Amino acid sequence: MSNKELLQNGVKQVFYDEEWYPPISDALKNLNAAQACWQLEGMASNTIWENVNHLLFFKERLLSRIHKDNSYVAPQNNDDTFVQGGPNDEDAWQQTVKRTLQVHDALQSSLSSIQEGELDQLRPSLPIWQQYLNILLHDAYHTGQIIQLRKLQGSWPSNRPNL
Repeated sequence: MSNKELLQNGVKQVFYDEEWYPPISDALKNLNAAQACWQLEGMASNTIWENVNHLLFFKERLLSRIHKDNSYVAPQNNDDTFVQGGPNDEDAWQQTVKRTLQVHDALQSSLSSIQEGELDQLRPSLPIWQQYLNILLHDAYHTGQIIQLRKLQGSWPSNRPNL
């Protein structure tokens, strides 16, 4: 299996198809804005919406690097990537979910169009393959957090199909 095929398989598993754990697309299914803003009382944790925006930042940054788009403006620090929406703003939440799926599709499409040799190109200081791998691991980590929050709030299905 080539590096590109390995990354494509990872994108498929992390974003779309359940293998060892649910992909982020499943983790965001059937959530409303209030659930996306829910937080454990008295606990310092990020909400689902904050986690999703955080993930979007890094994926959009990778897309801008792949396409050599210098117009992308990065937040000043990591904390600034955890942006919260409002519990009553259902349209904004649905747009965030839609944007998340569009960014996943764009990452998959970009990876499909990259030649194997291009994966070693530095953009700006890390090879493209390493940035994709980082995104996959990062998404898996935060998807676990999102599912844990859903379990704590009671919005995660108790019975899911066995794989």
